[in-house]
Amino acid sequence: MMRVYICPACGWIRTVSRRKTVECFKCGCREMTASRLTFLEYSNMDEQQRRDYAQSWQFIHKNSVSS
Repeated sequence: MMRVYICPACGWIRTVSRRKTVECFKCGCREMTASRLTFLEYSNMDEQQRRDYAQSWQFIHKNSVSS
């Protein structure tokens, strides 16, 4: 099963399978967060929608993420 993860530090989105601990290759964050997006929803998005989703996610979660 493919899963969609988002980096709490930089907002980069990554899809993986068979992994529970996912690191960000963009900024080096050691633990990305599983998003609520399904792989099908993610694959149907265009690049702008993905950027918008990441920005919205970061805005909503900015107070709950510790630096």
